[in-house]
Amino acid sequence: MSTVLSGTTRLACVLGSPVRHSLSPAIHNAAFLARGVDAVYLAFEIDSDDMAPTVRALRNIGFLGASITMPHKEVAHTLCDEVGPVALRLGSLNTLVARDDGSLFGESTDGDGCVGALQAAGARLPGSNVVVVGAGATARACILALAESGVSRVVVVNRTRARSESAALLAPSVCSVVDAADTTAAMSAVGAADIVVHATPAGMGSDSSSAFDLRALRSGQFVLDAVYQPLETPVLAAARASGAVVVDGLSMLIHQAARQQELWTRQSPDIAVMRAAAEHELERRRG
Repeated sequence: MSTVLSGTTRLACVLGSPVRHSLSPAIHNAAFLARGVDAVYLAFEIDSDDMAPTVRALRNIGFLGASITMPHKEVAHTLCDEVGPVALRLGSLNTLVARDDGSLFGESTDGDGCVGALQAAGARLPGSNVVVVGAGATARACILALAESGVSRVVVVNRTRARSESAALLAPSVCSVVDAADTTAAMSAVGAADIVVHATPAGMGSDSSSAFDLRALRSGQFVLDAVYQPLETPVLAAARASGAVVVDGLSMLIHQAARQQELWTRQSPDIAVMRAAAEHELERRRG
């Protein structure tokens, strides 16, 4: 079975640079097909200067919606008629939704991806102690979503104090910060956590660096790495060896994409179909 394009087929897409490596077309097209949604999803690599005219053109042709990735998450915020509460607090977004009245709505689903992936793996979030490693856009989305899920504590471990403190201000009632350079404090925080979320690019590709000592990971923890290429990052390999429950970045990617599908189509997609499509695409690329 394959997608049948017609005069009524609507367009969805991912906008970013680079995006040629993106798994989103495979994931979203599989979800559309499984639910019988008359839409097709493509990847468009565009520069920052082209972001505003591209979104304007998409609005003019009646597109369905878009995923926004780096480096456009902040500028996309300024192109919407309205943004959701999460995007408003984060100051960035990863999802555009074309409404029936012609207006453009923006929201961030990265945090939903983090929470959804952890819950799918069996993590109990309310009352948990969490460490989030990193303070960039992905980490900030995770911090906010985790805080709103009812965790009791979020410790932000990062190399830059000012960025850590800015991220912690998203949920000051539960957040505190630890400098990654203070290896003793960082190891103590990670070792005491019920859940560890690694939200830095470290471990992507040939990068095997880490912002904390991986020996701090232990049995009984849930460890999520937002990186999904490779699926088995150094953080997850160390977590698996320690006896922790590992949650790969592909699961987070798929759960945030599922929330995007709900915003675009008002239907709940099939997570298993989306995962299978992503794994098939990764296998195809390996040849």
